[in-house]
Amino acid sequence: MEEKKKKNKWLSFWMDGMLSGLMIGIGGIVSQSCENRYLGAFLFSLGLFCIVQFQYGLYTGKVGYILDRDRAYLGETFFTLLANAVGAALTAGLVLLTRFAEKTPVQGMDLALMERAQNAMQAKLGDSLLSSFILAVFCGILMFTAVEGSRRCAEKKNFVGGIFVVVMPIMVFILSGFNHCVADFFTYFLAGCPNPMRALLYFPMVILGNMVGGVLIPFFKRFSRNPL
Repeated sequence: MEEKKKKNKWLSFWMDGMLSGLMIGIGGIVSQSCENRYLGAFLFSLGLFCIVQFQYGLYTGKVGYILDRDRAYLGETFFTLLANAVGAALTAGLVLLTRFAEKTPVQGMDLALMERAQNAMQAKLGDSLLSSFILAVFCGILMFTAVEGSRRCAEKKNFVGGIFVVVMPIMVFILSGFNHCVADFFTYFLAGCPNPMRALLYFPMVILGNMVGGVLIPFFKRFSRNPL
């Protein structure tokens, strides 16, 4: 405990945030590398599972608790978001240095990984801002469900339930095409940063949508007879 106190808390937030960006990036790689979208969605969930198990810092995992925390926590949350973005960008940059970025099939795929990323970002950046926001809200709801559900399962020492409650929401948001800001950061940088002016509008809407979705359940439960 004393050793934890000696470590710089902001450096800790930064490193944990970078690790989350890395894990989300790795999840994005395997998800976009799978021909079977259901298998890809399932394997993407490894990223969040590792983040929860090893207590890394992820914006969409933290932001759902801002209503019950102080201003310092709000600053920590957005500092974590910056670290997530840098971690995701560095992961994408490293991938671009590998054979995965070549315009040739990878392991029998009909499209290179980078081309898949470009197609995905073209669809997202071409969407309306309202649509982008709403799809991010849905993702935020699912992310809070995964994180809070995992916490409760850990308290009850329900390991099987802890896996299920993380995997299912992640699979749902991937298969539904909902917007997750950190995953989209990775895909955007992997795609070569297309249409930067549009991205300056898209990403704030997704970040805001993820936040609104994250706090939605805690806010509604304040009026429930069964609070969180």
